[in-house]
Amino acid sequence: MPNNLVIKKKINSFKKIISVTGDKSISIRWVLFSSLANGISKSKNLLMSEDVFAAINAIRKLGIKVKINKNYCKIYGKGINGYEYKKNLIIDAKNSGTLGRLILGFLINSKKTIKLVGDSSLSQRDFKRISDPLSKFGAKFKLFKKKNLPLTILG
Repeated sequence: MPNNLVIKKKINSFKKIISVTGDKSISIRWVLFSSLANGISKSKNLLMSEDVFAAINAIRKLGIKVKINKNYCKIYGKGINGYEYKKNLIIDAKNSGTLGRLILGFLINSKKTIKLVGDSSLSQRDFKRISDPLSKFGAKFKLFKKKNLPLTILG
């Protein structure tokens, strides 16, 4: 006998609104990817935590406009090569490991020197496991004690 399940009862249309609480990891990823998109990205119910604000501040330093009103956020992305920033930029990931790891991939093609810093806890984490694979794409890094933050992308 085949292993099939047949549902004969029709499911009525679903006409309710589901409100889901914000998620830190998804919110940080949304902020970063929205900064690379062309045009305006909008989010309701973004988790407004310290880590998410660190991601927002990071993309602002990269020249991306962000507007926040209560639980609504708009990011004005400039496309894949839209980051505009000065030489020797310092980005503070605060205590966000997600931001610290992911933003390195976003900045791998930087022609300018960028320094990534974090709080004392984040500065103790191993960033060599991120920088080594990215180095295979041609990126050059300088790490504190050869594995920790502060980390410098040498451009």
